[in-house]
Amino acid sequence: MPLRALMFRVVIPALSTALLVLAGGCGDQIGDSCQIASDCSPTGGRICDTQSPDGYCTVIGCDFDTCPDEAVCVRFFPNAAGDIGCDPATEDQPGAGGTDTCLPSQLCSIAGVCVERTSEIRFCMKRCGGSNDCRERYECRDEALMIANGGEPVPEPGEPVNTDRSFCAAAPSNGDAE
Repeated sequence: MPLRALMFRVVIPALSTALLVLAGGCGDQIGDSCQIASDCSPTGGRICDTQSPDGYCTVIGCDFDTCPDEAVCVRFFPNAAGDIGCDPATEDQPGAGGTDTCLPSQLCSIAGVCVERTSEIRFCMKRCGGSNDCRERYECRDEALMIANGGEPVPEPGEPVNTDRSFCAAAPSNGDAE
């Protein structure tokens, strides 16, 4: 069989199949870009957050131990403009060093303000060790960026927030916090 015929019968179809398989695997990880939910999970279970730049594959309503391995469950407090300051290291902690500044309907956010528990929304967010782990227009939120721009890992029940679990989130385009 001539080389040209071999390419059209074997090599090109094989490359086309390989590309389709690779393309089909895109969008199934938390934090991948997307346009619609089926880009994230053709069988359901993940949604496409179209409010994030170029979309963000995620799961809504997670808990501290329910996200896939590549992700961490993060809570956000939209429109949280708390005016009561608190200390997240001591709030609701038992013992002599504990404080109880926030109301029972509130919790002390990592930013040091009391926020309404009912305003909390949770998403699985891609884990990261630095901004190179995140897509363009996203930042790897460490503790300082969590405080400045919002979001904090959901802690285990009875435990304080673990700020060592950084995650990829949309970088503020105009300095606004989430």
